[in-house]
Formats: sequence, C-alpha cells, structure tokens
Amino acid sequence: MDLFMICDEGPGFPFFMPKGMIIRNELETFWKEQHYVRGYDEIKTPLILNEQLWRTSGHWDHYKDNMYFTEIDEEAYAVKPMNCPGSILAYKRKLWSYKELPVRYAELGQVHRHELSGTLHGLMRVRTFVQDDAHIFMLPEQTRDEVTKVIQLYDDLYKLFNLPYHIELSTRPENSMGTKEEWDTAEAALKDAIESIGAPYVINEGDGAFYGPKLDFHLEDSIGRTWQCGTIQLDMQMPQNFDLTYIGPDGEKHRPLMIHRAALGSVERFIGILIEHFAGKFPLWLAPVQVKLCTVTDATVPYAEELAAKILEAGIRVELDTRNEKIGYKIRAARNERDSYICVLGEREAEDNTVSVRSIKEGELGTMPVDEFIAKLTEEIITKAL
Repeated sequence: MDLFMICDEGPGFPFFMPKGMIIRNELETFWKEQHYVRGYDEIKTPLILNEQLWRTSGHWDHYKDNMYFTEIDEEAYAVKPMNCPGSILAYKRKLWSYKELPVRYAELGQVHRHELSGTLHGLMRVRTFVQDDAHIFMLPEQTRDEVTKVIQLYDDLYKLFNLPYHIELSTRPENSMGTKEEWDTAEAALKDAIESIGAPYVINEGDGAFYGPKLDFHLEDSIGRTWQCGTIQLDMQMPQNFDLTYIGPDGEKHRPLMIHRAALGSVERFIGILIEHFAGKFPLWLAPVQVKLCTVTDATVPYAEELAAKILEAGIRVELDTRNEKIGYKIRAARNERDSYICVLGEREAEDNTVSVRSIKEGELGTMPVDEFIAKLTEEIITKAL
C-alpha cells in the first residue's frame, strides 16, 4: 500500500509516504476535534531541553538508558523521551487560581526513545513516534471526575474503530519516586474512579510509571492480538519536584495533582494496529484513495477526467487509472492497493453519466448515477462508518 517505510539508514525511525500521511493527518485532525470539544487546549513544546530539567523530572535517574543526548554551548541536553516536562513548564509560566483548574494541555508531541534493536517491530515499536499526549493539572477533589472523563473519551474513540479493550491498573514499580503512602493514595484514587463507572479491570502489580500508578488500555485487533495503547497516569511526584502551585480559596498556595494520558498511545502504533485490524481496508474517511476511476478505453478518458474533477470538488479523494492496460489488470491493481471504491468507466457509463461501482468491502454494487454515488460516499465519510 506504500504507506510507510523503514530504512537501514534509520532503524526504528519510520518514514511516512504520501498515502500514509493522509491516514495520519485525518487521524490527527479527528483527535484535535475530539479534544477541543472536551475542553483541552493544544500546545507544542521543544524537542530538546537541558539536563537540569530531566534531573528535576526524575527521568535522568530513572529513564536515562532510554534517552538520547547532545551538547549545546558546552552544556548537556537531552532529546525528549516524554512530553510531560514541557507541559509542566507551560503550566508553571503563570500563577493559577483554583477557579481556573482543571487545566488540560493536549500535545501531539514527537519523542525519541533508545529501544534495543532486537525489540524494534514495524510501526509497533519504533525509536521515534508522536504521542497523543495530554496533561491535566487539577484539584485533588477533581480526580475522580477527570479520570472518568478520560475513560469515556477512550471508550468513544475505540468504539469508533470497533476495537475491544480491557483495562489494567499498574501499581508501584521497584524503581519509583515518592513514598508508599503517596502511592497508596494515588492507586486508591484510580481504583475509585474506575469503580465509580463500573468498568472491569485487573491489577498489574509493579508495572506503574516511576512517578505514579496508571490505567493501561489494551486493544484487541480483528484476529485477537492485544496491543497496549491508551494510558492514564496519576502523578503526585512531578508537581512536587517542579513546585507546582495554585492559589486556593483561602488565598494560600496549594499543590495540584497531575494526570498524564495518551489515548492512541502513539500515532505510529495506532496506525499499525488499524492497518492490521482492517487488513488495509480502512473506513472511508481514513482511506488514502477513496475512489479509483478505471477507464476501459482511451475514448472514456475525457469523461473520467471530468468525473474526477467533480468527485474532488465534493471533498472526496480520487485517483485516475488511464493506463493502456486491460480493465481486469487495473481492477486487480486497485484491489491490491485497497482502494475503497473502484469505478469502471466504459462507453455506456460515459453516455449515461453513471459509474459501475465495486466496493473493496462489499464487492459489486452495480451501476449508479454519479450524483447518487457522490452522496453515498459523502454520507459514509461524515458518519465515519466502518
């Protein structure tokens, strides 16, 4: 399908090709829309930040083996493996009132992690990827409500793609920050939130992040394989390390709690899951080529070009195949490329202003008027039908 490639010159560093970028852009646009209506503000933070920041965050002591480093002006810097310290600095730029919380910052942030070469696996495990991160700074009493809202967002998102999932509560690891009491409080808060909505979960002992416990969402694809994607992490440590505060109703400074969360996990891995889950036959709104027009003879090329312009004007992605090849060859090529709708254009179709339609999912749909065909596809795109 020519969606992406990984070269020897960059093991674990994927290249996205034009068709892969269509899927990526559609997915990220949808992600932004879903976050905007739920009260998130989008930010963008730098790729490289200095050593002191990563020491303060705890990554220098707890995650250093997975990080890349550089030197600028004779000072040590690191390429970010996570987006959270950048969001923390964005929060810390001003003084907040309790009336302004929660603050929800969303970021499609590029990160780099030094994964061992033997663990690299297509788009599923790479060395650079975009996390669909968000960080929520909140009052302690807002924890249940905020975690519940995040779970609902994830549920809506995964159901859109018909991806079943199960939830694991990951508890304190050996290599962790903070006291046992702080961890017990954070774990109890996550349990309270998930039990308040009746969602089933299992305990994954010792697999939390070094700064806090988390809920992990494991998706199941169409052939039963599971992939860890979404996560909700409750953090009491970084707000302390960075001395984050808000002004409470008593006029004094108080410490906010922080949620780290990613719905897709990484854009790359989620695209990889969708490729496998749909066997390349994407929902129409995501499909790189939504319509392939195949001419039977050169005589129908003008009609095909006129039709392509009309389909494109309707906001539908279309490609022409006017090569001097047999129609059976063109159809096979379009099917192998997983083009959503394949339209055969012969002399009869040109005379009647119709299209002979084949669906990659449903097979032969017969001949239909052009306007009816465009209306059908438009409805399918708008409703994000599977």
